[in-house]
Amino acid sequence: MSRLRALWQASVNATKRAVVWNSEDLFPPSERYIFNFNSKDEVKKWHLYSDSEYGGLSSASLEITDGVSGGDTSTTGVFSGNLSLDMSEGSPWRIRRSGFCGMRSKKFDGFIDLDSYDTIAMKLRGDGRCYISTIYTENWVNSPGQEEDNSWQAFVYAPQDNWRILKIPIDSYLPTWKGNVIEAKLEMNPSRVVGMSLSLNAEGGVPGAKTGPGDFRLEVDWIKAMRTL
Repeated sequence: MSRLRALWQASVNATKRAVVWNSEDLFPPSERYIFNFNSKDEVKKWHLYSDSEYGGLSSASLEITDGVSGGDTSTTGVFSGNLSLDMSEGSPWRIRRSGFCGMRSKKFDGFIDLDSYDTIAMKLRGDGRCYISTIYTENWVNSPGQEEDNSWQAFVYAPQDNWRILKIPIDSYLPTWKGNVIEAKLEMNPSRVVGMSLSLNAEGGVPGAKTGPGDFRLEVDWIKAMRTL
């Protein structure tokens, strides 16, 4: 092969690679895993919280279980515990309400860009309680001096005993501050997602959902971002 032809072929190959890379960048897959509870290492990506940090008596755990029927893999995550409305005696904290637990992902290494997607989907098996799905984005709604991430929340009703794939449009997540909806027209920036969480309260939720103190159990197979439009 002549030198000129070799240079021409190299140029063609480079162009082909560039075209392939750009097409994948411009047209991302229709869905992508955010979390997949198919490994015991998945637990390391989350931390738990509850009212026990403020003198409450609620408790929570997250574990990976083997051999659960109905999941897409041989393992699933189990978020479980007990909601209590009681406070420990002598607690210096004066919180308005107790009876809450949650599992929050540790901050991503940078950001997850979900701008190409319109829906958050979760494969869950619940206990009849209503849970709260939260997306955390880079702080640009709050004052510059505040370090908290912006939080956007939506209810997730998890029917008892059966696996369900629940889909939540991203634009239905509402901006919140310390659990209260912000009464202002704000728009999430899905290209700057820094974390997610699932939580629940003993009170509140959607009509018909189980409420009150007591045990809870939510099995999570996976959480995805999807493009449905």
